[in-house]
Amino acid sequence: MKNELGHYIYGRRAVNEALNAGRLIEKIFIQFGSDGDIIEEIRTKARQKNVACSIADKMKFNDMEKRIPLERGSAQGVIALTPLLTYSDIYELIDTSLASQNYPMLIALDEISDPFNVGAIARSAECSGISGMILPVDNTSPITPAAFKSAAGALEFLPVSKADNLVIAIRNCKAAGFTIIGTAGTADFTYTDPGIYEKPIVLIIGSEGKGIRPAIWKECDAFITIPIKGNIESLNASAAAAIIMFERNRQLNHT
Repeated sequence: MKNELGHYIYGRRAVNEALNAGRLIEKIFIQFGSDGDIIEEIRTKARQKNVACSIADKMKFNDMEKRIPLERGSAQGVIALTPLLTYSDIYELIDTSLASQNYPMLIALDEISDPFNVGAIARSAECSGISGMILPVDNTSPITPAAFKSAAGALEFLPVSKADNLVIAIRNCKAAGFTIIGTAGTADFTYTDPGIYEKPIVLIIGSEGKGIRPAIWKECDAFITIPIKGNIESLNASAAAAIIMFERNRQLNHT
């Protein structure tokens, strides 16, 4: 099924990775005076893929940033106009995950309101070999241009499934053999305990402030925690997700 993700990708690295991934791009806008190796790469790849590049003067480019809306200068002189991006169906995501890895992990976000966190989590997920991400329609930021930029191209490779109802999506995963693991301050296991990743897992990441919602909490089979030794009570959601995902990667690569 198809849904809107953003229509725009901005930032030099994000646009370059979109071209590398073969993402459909309708047009690329480059601010007049923008230069450097990556700008030349973007122009070269755009020519090879028959993607039109338009040079916009500073006033026009700033106006584009304002209309998207973006903070002035955050696009780094490059904005790509994209068609709709295809989300993976939840059943397709489950099937491909189980077929591709012995112990796949999916990551589901709950009440992650900051698009930069969503993008950062996607980036860590793709880099650590996670099979895909589940995004609820409500209670979590959608994939916005800011999320695309924060993901630095990861969303061109990481399958994303959009869940109208996260509880139902989790139950579908559980029925297929996934263990549902939530993150919490007090938990059954610490994230470094051996053997906890040797099964198909859906990892639930909640917000730093509220954590996982009660309805999602009830669906979890177990909880893991990252011990904190400092004075503040919790990590940023994207930092916590990255720590757990890369620890899983480390453990599975040493078994």
